[in-house]
Amino acid sequence: MNNLKEKAAGVTDGTYVILGASGNTGSIIASFLLSKGEKVRVLGRDAGRLQRFVRKGAEAFTGDVGDAVALAKAFRGARAAYLLLPPITSRENQERESDAIAKAVKESGLPYAVYLSSYGAQVPEGTGPVTGLHSSEQKLNAIGGLNVLHLRAAYFMENNLAAISMIQGMGIFGHALLPDLKQPMIATRDVGDYAAQRLLDLDFSGKQTRELLGERDLSMAEATTIIARGIGKPDLRYVQFPYDQMQQAFEQMGMPPKKAAVYIEMFKAMNTGVLAAQEPRSRENTTPTSFEKFVQDVFTPAYHGKAVTA
Repeated sequence: MNNLKEKAAGVTDGTYVILGASGNTGSIIASFLLSKGEKVRVLGRDAGRLQRFVRKGAEAFTGDVGDAVALAKAFRGARAAYLLLPPITSRENQERESDAIAKAVKESGLPYAVYLSSYGAQVPEGTGPVTGLHSSEQKLNAIGGLNVLHLRAAYFMENNLAAISMIQGMGIFGHALLPDLKQPMIATRDVGDYAAQRLLDLDFSGKQTRELLGERDLSMAEATTIIARGIGKPDLRYVQFPYDQMQQAFEQMGMPPKKAAVYIEMFKAMNTGVLAAQEPRSRENTTPTSFEKFVQDVFTPAYHGKAVTA
């Protein structure tokens, strides 16, 4: 497969473009590629947040993911790119952003991309934010000449950080997910590590998918027990909220009703098994960070108000 990378290098300037470079996964990818001496162009809306990569030798490119013209300029001549959609604000915005990314990829002639998707993205509708990832995968798959690897990552362990204020204020961990439903959970740093290595190797061709299923499947009840142990609150318990109560909780946190409803749709899809992993667990799709390690390194420091750096 090395000839693929050599072929890409022959028609490009060797640059890697990283969308969301200041985020959980993009920051790891950018830092890894820079450590390997690669040329890296980091893209984000806030130039200040990109400076830490500039200090390591990266080129900063300020732009919006919804701006196809700016993206095409960033992609032109690049060897490969790491692509993702920003956190959802609405399904309409998701479609606008994925349209812009696909248009820019096509117009720039980008040869390789690793795209951050989600497990369950094979389902065309009814999965909340994941519906937009399905749509985006299809748009990228329609681009002739693009070699793309869709990383269908499991439920992010970091999603559980949203419960900190509830644990501190109410003494419970409440969520809409079934307490005993086992699901794959992954640390975002493992997604970043995997994506970075595949970008460096460029060992894929055509249109491919790879599920990343974390270290093991966990239920919310099990996750709560591990959190309780990590933060020194052995009596912490998990409470399943009705969907309407979860919607209200989101809105009280300042989330617009339409955005909250999209997340509720995803939780329903998870609870009913519509949103589920397709690949049997294997060495290739299992990642190293356990939930215990995540709680120790990330959740507990965040709970106690200590900054965690990538």
